[in-house]
Amino acid sequence: MKAIIDAPAPAKINLFLHVVGRRPDGRHNLQSVFSMLSLHDSLDFEQCARPTISREDACQPGVAKTVEALPQDDLCVKAARLLQAKTGCNRGVHIRLTKRIPTQAGLGGGSSDAATCLIALNRLWDTNLNRSALMKLAAEIGADVPFFVFGQTAWAEGTGDQLQAMAIQPHEYQLIKPPSGIETARIFQHPELKRNTEPATIKGFAEHVNNGTEHQFGTNDLQPVAMQLCPNIGLALNWLKCGGLTPRMSGSGSTVFAALAVASPVVLDLPTGWFSQHCTSWPEHPLKNWVRF
Repeated sequence: MKAIIDAPAPAKINLFLHVVGRRPDGRHNLQSVFSMLSLHDSLDFEQCARPTISREDACQPGVAKTVEALPQDDLCVKAARLLQAKTGCNRGVHIRLTKRIPTQAGLGGGSSDAATCLIALNRLWDTNLNRSALMKLAAEIGADVPFFVFGQTAWAEGTGDQLQAMAIQPHEYQLIKPPSGIETARIFQHPELKRNTEPATIKGFAEHVNNGTEHQFGTNDLQPVAMQLCPNIGLALNWLKCGGLTPRMSGSGSTVFAALAVASPVVLDLPTGWFSQHCTSWPEHPLKNWVRF
């Protein structure tokens, strides 16, 4: 039986995140730069002759779950079912997920898992969709999923689906996440969220890249509201500031990150339950060449 083993699903950070307006449909227009990280989940795919989809978590080996038993919002299964439906594929798959990226962290873990499912199953099932077609499917799953299919550092606009490749030198990062997370919807629904930041330009950001100051560009407009909802974000920011770093929250939180001048982790005596990770940025998705243009 055909299989794909240990397919990576990298985390991402937002180097900045601006909310530049609200659309008639209630969604928000954003500007950001997405960068992938060496921190990643891993997925195994075993093809099935019948068009059934099942999934298990590596922390619960052998506990395969049918589609009916999984949560309605399970993005891996949603991606597999969508690819089946759009291509008429009559094959199935068993997915095994090894989670390393924390949830409700602003690191895009679930979206990245879904993107890796689309990329890997497009290969495993021989559905042979090109990148543009796969990105259209990705947009039906979630706002961050198209970026991971796009497969490289990108300037993002709209809801995160309008992407332009950016060339940025790799960096070392320190991540910290408190035990609690935040639902993204709570932040975007919050009355105090700033929704009218002046639009930035790629040229303006590129000037900071050329000067090596890209981590000082802009702000994360979600950060003030997130700190109200999760005060431990403020503690995480202060810990990194005390280390002489310039931290910022990623996405909707609750992870904060800071670029490091040297390739060594920051030593922190964190309370029990906190997540800390030293990692490197990846200019490209490891599976980028699996999808044709």
